[in-house]
Amino acid sequence: MSVVPVWPWNCAYKMLIPLFLLGLAGSSLAKIYKDVSDLPGLDYDFVIVGAGAAGNVVANRLTENPNFSVLVLEAGVSNEGVIDAIVPFFYENLSAGPNIYQWNYTTTPQVGLNNRSIPYLSAHMLGGCTSHNGMVYTRGSAEDYNRWADVAKDPGWSWDSLLPYFFKNEKWTPPADNHDTRGEFNPAVHSTHGVNSVSLSGSRWPIFENQVIQTTREFPEEFPFNLDYNSGEPLGVGWIQSTIGGGKRSSSATSYLGPQYIQRPNLHVLLHAQVSRLVRPQTTKGVVTFGGAEFLQGGSLFTAKATKEIILSAGSIGTPAILLKSGVGDKNSLTALGITSVLDLPSVGQNATDQTLTFAFWSVNSTQTIDTIEQNATLFNEAYAQWNATHTGPFTNIAQTHIAWTRLDASSPIFENVTDPSAGPKTPHIEILVGTGGGSGAGQTGNFIGLAMVVLTPTSRGSITLQSNNPFDPPLIDPGFLVTDFDLFAARESIKKAYRFVEAPVWRDYIIAPTVNLLNMSTDALDEFIRNTSSSVEHLVSTAAMSAKDASYGVVNPDLLVKGASGLRIIDASIIPFIPSAHTQAATYVVAERGADLIKERWT
Repeated sequence: MSVVPVWPWNCAYKMLIPLFLLGLAGSSLAKIYKDVSDLPGLDYDFVIVGAGAAGNVVANRLTENPNFSVLVLEAGVSNEGVIDAIVPFFYENLSAGPNIYQWNYTTTPQVGLNNRSIPYLSAHMLGGCTSHNGMVYTRGSAEDYNRWADVAKDPGWSWDSLLPYFFKNEKWTPPADNHDTRGEFNPAVHSTHGVNSVSLSGSRWPIFENQVIQTTREFPEEFPFNLDYNSGEPLGVGWIQSTIGGGKRSSSATSYLGPQYIQRPNLHVLLHAQVSRLVRPQTTKGVVTFGGAEFLQGGSLFTAKATKEIILSAGSIGTPAILLKSGVGDKNSLTALGITSVLDLPSVGQNATDQTLTFAFWSVNSTQTIDTIEQNATLFNEAYAQWNATHTGPFTNIAQTHIAWTRLDASSPIFENVTDPSAGPKTPHIEILVGTGGGSGAGQTGNFIGLAMVVLTPTSRGSITLQSNNPFDPPLIDPGFLVTDFDLFAARESIKKAYRFVEAPVWRDYIIAPTVNLLNMSTDALDEFIRNTSSSVEHLVSTAAMSAKDASYGVVNPDLLVKGASGLRIIDASIIPFIPSAHTQAATYVVAERGADLIKERWT
């Protein structure tokens, strides 16, 4: 039987929001086009496909030059007034069941998940996944980026080279409650002058937070306190940082397409424009150039022409799918589908890498958890009314307060046969998100805490492929979850480490019992639990991966130009060659910031 645990904020009480409050949360929509007939034309210097984390950054930065004209094509709907994309605590509502804000994808049957096909969240709205992700802001380790730079043979992708781009993106913001944040982060590794807001939690759970910090004192070797896991050295336990500002989600739509930017006369964003493929290919001396991007709106096909570059920022699913539909990919596979091969790049859609997520919950004897609000309609509506009035209170956060980053033991038997897949000794294999709540979503009453365990450095690989030559058929999404011994071992060890975390003496009188005692299971039973309950963190990368310029594999060169093509660049998470030991939005923002500079260097 397939059982998927539910984190506590995805529950029925969210439906109790008074309808008269819904209209109060939005902000005025700046100039965004919804109909192609309203555009002045379809010829631009740059056409960007996708208005997500990367696409909106590139659009913003390129239109800083008034001589550049930019069109952004977004298949989805507006983020304007979407309350679940504004109130941080409501974010999981956007992933609950089929809706217009996501593509409503499902994976192929996953052998490593006991042949389950699981929903795969991918944004279908302005801002992309930054409009409906969990808002967690984590950069990864310095070693992650230094390995990337080494493999790409481009020091520009190293940690030291990218740190200014992290700063260019980030606008460190006081938390919604304006509490004293000394000792909770390191100002030296943050920027207050960027575009996208990042902050610490805007409301507190002091009893629970004390438990977590005391654990770092009682188990300093296993779970040391880390003042700031975004310093490039994440190992340890740190206060969670999120893309939230003023108690509201900060997405690429609200930040990089904010009112002061979207009014630029050289920036046009068109919604409801689903790009099907790149068209009018021409090959000169073995180099392919495309004449435009074809898109569907209102039942009609149109073509947007880029005189300088087409930039694919459609994400790790959309970008390889568009390339394949355009004849860019493995020649034999495309020919078998009846698609004319334009550029033989076998790596397109391959090397797909994602992280798995498993949950564990414990009942506790404290009433200071989010369950108290989740299980009481009056308290829930009071909390929402507080947020609506002042953008303060418990709905300014997600439920987690800290993240623990840890490594597998060096003596782990798995390393007898498997090379360590992490980027180095200061890079974690496992992430444990620590938060209050956990029973409400499963229909239980009482108070709980929950730990979510992520395998950060998977060795499993999957693919994005096509099921037909119909450019509007959804692609086949195969993340390849838990197909290697290492990944299953790491998932098992992540559970053991989570249980070890709550074995610290400070938890003794706080925790009542686990909701399911995973440590009492045999190894085989635990493996079955993992396969039956694990899900995706939706951190897919590497489906159009970067490689060195002289490499015989890969999709883009270190300058993000597609190998064997001219005027075609990819700027999104699909180009990242190794998944960071982190959530991927920060890395994607940085890819876009540097990518925009690479474009400017080429054309100015």
